[in-house]
Amino acid sequence: MKKTIFALCMAVVVVFSTAVGLCVQVLGSPRAASVFDNALCVVLDAGHGGIDGGVVGKNTGIKESDLNLAIVYKLKTALEDMGFQVELTRKTEAGLYGTTAKGFKKRDMQRRKEIIEKADPALVISIHQNYYPARGTRGGQVFYSKEQEGSGKLAVGLQGKLNALYAKEGARARVATSGKFFMLECADCPSVIVECGFLSNADDERLLSNATWQQVLAETLAGGVMEYFSDVSA
Repeated sequence: MKKTIFALCMAVVVVFSTAVGLCVQVLGSPRAASVFDNALCVVLDAGHGGIDGGVVGKNTGIKESDLNLAIVYKLKTALEDMGFQVELTRKTEAGLYGTTAKGFKKRDMQRRKEIIEKADPALVISIHQNYYPARGTRGGQVFYSKEQEGSGKLAVGLQGKLNALYAKEGARARVATSGKFFMLECADCPSVIVECGFLSNADDERLLSNATWQQVLAETLAGGVMEYFSDVSA
C-alpha cells in the first residue's frame, strides 16, 4: 500500500511538472500568447447528481455522481492553475432538476445546457464513470461528436493521455469513440465526455476511489487540454 501511494504521489509530481512545462511553452510562443490574452473558458460538467446517482461501485458502493464531482473540482483547480477560466454546471451533490417530479432528468439536462450556453466556452468536458457486465473491462474512454469541429482532435488527445496513465496499471489502450449524446451538442465548441474508468472493475474502482489517483487523473486531463490548445494555436 505504501509503495502504491508513493507511486501515485510521484505520478502527480511528474504530470504537474509536464503540465507546467507545456504552459510555459504555450505562453512563450508568439501566436499562443494572443490566445491567452483573455482567459479561455472551459466548462466542466459533473454528470448525474441528486436522486440520479449514476452507476455504483461493485465493491465499495461508491456513487458515480460523487466521483464525478470530486474529479471535476480537482480538474477545475488544475486548469485554473494553468490560466484557464473554469465554469461548472453542477457544483454540489444535488442535481439540477429543481424538483423530483416527472421529467426531472430532462430538466436537469436542459439546465446544464443553459449554463454551458451562458458561459460561451472554448470547450466542454463532461466527467462520468463507466460500467460494463464483463468485469474485466477497464480503463478510461473519451466520446465525442463528429458534428463539432475540433472535438475529435480533443478526444484523441485526451484518450492518449488516459491510455498512458492506465497502461501503468496494466490496462489495455482504448479508442476515442464518436457518438450522439445530449451533452456533446450543448455548445458550438469542442465537447467531450470522459468516462474515467469502470466501476464494474475492481481495479478501476479501487483507483477511482483514491483521492491521490483522482488528482493524477485530473492533472492528466488538464495536461491534455493544454496540449490541445497548444496544437490549435501553433
